[in-house]
Amino acid sequence: MNRKNFTTGLAFVGGLFILFIGLRFLLAPQASAAAFGVPTWPREEGTAFLAVKGVRDIGTGLILFALLLTGHRKALGWAMLAMAFIPVGDMVIVLSHGGPAGTAYGIHGLTAVGVAVTAGLLLGERRAPTVAGSAGREASRPADPALKR
Repeated sequence: MNRKNFTTGLAFVGGLFILFIGLRFLLAPQASAAAFGVPTWPREEGTAFLAVKGVRDIGTGLILFALLLTGHRKALGWAMLAMAFIPVGDMVIVLSHGGPAGTAYGIHGLTAVGVAVTAGLLLGERRAPTVAGSAGREASRPADPALKR
């Protein structure tokens, strides 16, 4: 397996993971909140905030898949680097609210590291060289006929 396929796999698994977390927060909010590491969670009307978290996690996963599917690997790398802030913030929240350090570091901290490493691998990729000659010039032009001159 080459580095590009490995990195694509990491990004894909990351997208699946955050989609799963988002769906779990929508379908089982109390259990998800308990597993998050915060010792207390909202009840009754307050559970709407758990649904908000779920929707945002699903949106995050969909952004990853959109960038993966369109082949925008540099943008995916930058997006994932920015998204690494989310689990770091989660880790700080868990720690500052008396949650278990093992959950803070073992779940949120390691997730931040995994996201940042994946981002670094994506940002470190080099573009494949184009073939010299007319075929190379043609391949570097936009595919849209309206943009060709």
